[in-house]
Amino acid sequence: MSLASHLDELQRKHGDIEREIDDAMNHPSVDDLDIVNLKRRKLALKDAIEKLRAQPTSH
Repeated sequence: MSLASHLDELQRKHGDIEREIDDAMNHPSVDDLDIVNLKRRKLALKDAIEKLRAQPTSH
């Protein structure tokens, strides 16, 4: 998998989790712990995206 496609996949997953969080926060029956776990996953993806962007590209 190329760096660009891996980055695209991570960004897609980040967006998916963001939508999950929004949906969960709009449903009072969702446990707060579930929302916290989603936010942790989202942050981990953000960190991975930033790490990939910081890598020098090889030509």
